[in-house]
Amino acid sequence: MNIYLVGGAVRDKLLGLTPREKDWVVVGSTAEEMLQLGYQQVGKDFPVFLHPETHEEYALARTERKTSAGYTGFTVHASPDVSLEQDLLRRDLTINAIAEDESGNLIDPFNGQADIEKGLLKHVSSAFTEDPVRILRIARFAARFSKWGFHVAHSTNNLMRTMVDNGEVDALVPERVWAETEKTLAADNPQRFFEVLRGCNALSRVFPEVDALFGIPQPEKYHAEIDTGIHVMMVLEQASLLSNDKQVRFAALMHDLGKADTPKNILPSHHGHEQRGIKLVQQLCKRVKVPNDFRDLAVLTAKYHTHCHRAAELKPSTLLKTLEALDAFRRPQRFEQFLVACHADARGRKGHEQDNYPQSDIFRQALSACNRIDNKIFIDRGLKGTHFASALKQERVRSIRAALAG
Repeated sequence: MNIYLVGGAVRDKLLGLTPREKDWVVVGSTAEEMLQLGYQQVGKDFPVFLHPETHEEYALARTERKTSAGYTGFTVHASPDVSLEQDLLRRDLTINAIAEDESGNLIDPFNGQADIEKGLLKHVSSAFTEDPVRILRIARFAARFSKWGFHVAHSTNNLMRTMVDNGEVDALVPERVWAETEKTLAADNPQRFFEVLRGCNALSRVFPEVDALFGIPQPEKYHAEIDTGIHVMMVLEQASLLSNDKQVRFAALMHDLGKADTPKNILPSHHGHEQRGIKLVQQLCKRVKVPNDFRDLAVLTAKYHTHCHRAAELKPSTLLKTLEALDAFRRPQRFEQFLVACHADARGRKGHEQDNYPQSDIFRQALSACNRIDNKIFIDRGLKGTHFASALKQERVRSIRAALAG
């Protein structure tokens, strides 16, 4: 019985990172022996055990054979005669197929260390094509390790294209798509995830609403990058620079979906894209089973981001209506998320990457002015119901006007 540290923990140590979690593979043992040693079995499809003290995962060395479509269509063979190299062979990327023994020696049969040095995301074997989740994982690794210059090997990208052409990617279930996407939104360069998916033609199958933005022109006067898809990738990049908030980043990604549905006869103008975008955001979120808090911020951003951009032009009454529509009085934290997403949109344009965004402060001033109003003055006047609401609204408009004038 030999135990090896494997996968992401070894890779991250070689990159100088602190491993988030440790996975171990056990060679030469059986499920019965593991249970006798006090390990707790948790795997149903193959033998995975929790260490009795550390609760880290220990899996018996195994091989897999493809039996049907999708990422669950495998027959697993785990027995004492499965070697470490056989177990590593079934892994997705060479950088994830390195093991470390109990003395700290590395076992690297597929040259993963060399690929780490090259910044190369490369498949271990043609078995990569058997699991469509690997397309999402490699795109996520590209986003996570982008600052080290990691990129997808041409041969691996070709395999991914083949998987898309063969319909393997269509077997992905919504829960796995969102799980990988949410992890990606926490990465330093989440836009790389979508660029990699587009590079192997998977984006049109997984996120067709996002893919449809590429090739859609915008007015060059405001968007020197012209292409809407490129703009949205730039906005997502700016959102990641402005905030670590995954919801903000998702809203940035979703904000312009309506531009893909702009009537061709009015291009490159996109009048009404905000309203058109609402349905597309809701459609995507329903299909991929996006959590409600992500969805709600994304919908509000799609609908009202241009209101925010035009804050200096809006009348006090319109500023108030927008605050009310955003539910800013009851949800100030979400309102701040909205403002950051709008700032990212303004900066996600060629030549505007360092722009300030005074529009945020206009909206903050408006909200602050309203919040300073003491409702007691209306109560003391005996106002109730619609009379109370009307008086409060008038005072809010007056307060906004005074605050911005000052």
